[in-house]
Amino acid sequence: MSRVLDRRQVLRGASLAGGGLALSAYMPAWAQPVSAGIAKPLPTVSGEDITLKVAHQMMMIDGRQSHAIGINGTVPAPLIRLREGQNVRLHVVNELDEETSIHWHGLLLPFQMDGVPGIAFPGIPARSTFTYEFPIIQSGTYWYHSHSGLQEQEGHYGPILIDPKNPDPVKFDREHVIVLSDHSFHHPHYLFDRLKKESGYFNRQRQTLAGLLAGKDQSLKERVEWGKMRMDPADVADVTGSVYTYLVNGYGPKDNWTALFRPGERVRLRFINASSMTTFNVRIPGLPMTIVAADGLNVRPVEIDEFQFGPAETYDAIVTPPDLRAYTLVGESVDRSGMARATLAPREGMAAEVPPLRKRPLATMKDMGMGGMDHGTMDHSAMNHGATGAAAGSMAGMDHAAMGHGASVGTMPGMDHSQMNHGASGAAAGGGMAGMNHGQPEGGAMAGMDHGSGTMSTTTGDQMGGMNMGGMSHSMRDFSNAPEVKKGPGVQTISPMPVDRTGDPGQGLENVGHRVLTYRDLMALDRNPDTRAPEREIKLHLTGNMERYMWGFDGEKLSENPDPITLLHGERVRVTLINDTMMGHPIHIHGHFFDLVTGKGPYAPRKHTVLVQPGGTVSWDVTGEEGDWAFHCHMLYHMHAGMMRVVQVRKAGEAAA
Repeated sequence: MSRVLDRRQVLRGASLAGGGLALSAYMPAWAQPVSAGIAKPLPTVSGEDITLKVAHQMMMIDGRQSHAIGINGTVPAPLIRLREGQNVRLHVVNELDEETSIHWHGLLLPFQMDGVPGIAFPGIPARSTFTYEFPIIQSGTYWYHSHSGLQEQEGHYGPILIDPKNPDPVKFDREHVIVLSDHSFHHPHYLFDRLKKESGYFNRQRQTLAGLLAGKDQSLKERVEWGKMRMDPADVADVTGSVYTYLVNGYGPKDNWTALFRPGERVRLRFINASSMTTFNVRIPGLPMTIVAADGLNVRPVEIDEFQFGPAETYDAIVTPPDLRAYTLVGESVDRSGMARATLAPREGMAAEVPPLRKRPLATMKDMGMGGMDHGTMDHSAMNHGATGAAAGSMAGMDHAAMGHGASVGTMPGMDHSQMNHGASGAAAGGGMAGMNHGQPEGGAMAGMDHGSGTMSTTTGDQMGGMNMGGMSHSMRDFSNAPEVKKGPGVQTISPMPVDRTGDPGQGLENVGHRVLTYRDLMALDRNPDTRAPEREIKLHLTGNMERYMWGFDGEKLSENPDPITLLHGERVRVTLINDTMMGHPIHIHGHFFDLVTGKGPYAPRKHTVLVQPGGTVSWDVTGEEGDWAFHCHMLYHMHAGMMRVVQVRKAGEAAA
């Protein structure tokens, strides 16, 4: 039996008895409340001397107890509130029976205080104390977490807020820190063990025979082609809502953590993705957000309705709720298997509709590194559909005339070449090219193709999987496309034609029908401190083997002792990241901010972490700061599996260790 939800009834109910009970019948099962709402700020510590005690504890999530590693008895750890220009001493007391550490994520400090065992310092032994001391030379929203083992997954993380020494250019009436995270009632080593045995172990949203018979998802032809390449387009997230509960400030969806406001106030929401493995899509239905800071640094205001951010990224947003009603704050996992939920309301106990989880996305050919099939980036002079194997798969040697582009309309009926875009993709639009047979360049193979649509859609499908790619599976591991990558079992795929995806809204958000933030929307508020052109370029491939759950850079994992990435102090370098995998990777460099290359010149957005979309590339310019720095994917289990390197920065004349 279904009920029709009348919005006027909902709003009327929300004004009665706090609204929580009135709305509970309309909420999905996973959001049914166990409380009337919790309007509880994060515990806060501040000052010149701060003591942080790391210990085992229990925490309550949606009415259920779970083990955790917390700090000062809380998960998340206390909000550390500092002021730009001060000096701080942080005394970390390790009450565990194992080593621990704290990394101050995004803070610029001497590398000996960075907190990475084996790189910056030896770690904090069990039952001992270590004091971090460093000056605060910046302001903004940051966070801290363990860099020891998998402790971060167990709750060892917390927010940092640094107030500027000068007047804040962002005006607001009140603020709330929103720490999004993922929590499992299973031990993190159990999760990692399952992933090593079967990378898709936690994926409960795979394509099914019933779905095929019902005409859902990919066609049979597409599924066969993807199966030949041993790739699952539904494998969007490693660890999912099947074992994760998604938290806001340590509270589950049923707890309904609540942020209060008065109508008409400018409310600053400081979003921190402190998850171990989850890329979140964040929105507040009915309430636009204005992004004012990214990774702690101010940007020119951008009004949006939703943004995607990976683990370790932060965004500050201004919202101005106009009336006495509640709003639901949604943090939906990228694979849409679950949701973090909170409420913005004028008073405690109110609630708003909790939207249903949206349809999960499927990976497209663009996510597989075929985005370069866009005509703006293809080398038309070298196309030859008769090529086979690696040559055909990488499209080297293709003769554009042989594709029929020079043929009469009668040869290729329905084809509009004027606006062809092979690279358009998306969960709904698909990615185009289904039913196209590269071995048959005759008109019949391309009948109905509309190059003006931007998706090359046909009557047989729209995800390019049905196309006979003549050796595509071979070309997906063509090392001639990436000679710098070490050939070995840790490299399952090499993207044949990766493209810059900084203008994309994020996987699964291509067709949501509202404004979604992209990296290209961001522009620094202040001119960047170093606007020199880079002196050289370093290219790094993000590589992995999904089936064996192996991750690395350039085909090497950290345990294989790859050479460090070396820079000179003060050297200006361009780093280009090429994602050869079908999964997004939030890449973080310690001790530095980098300038994203997105066409903004001296006002390029400066970040410390960037989410590299599947099959995509990202370039950024950075100035070397002396020290030994960790450089890694911030997906915890990817880093644990080896996706980490050391960046060594030395002054001229000093040899790297």
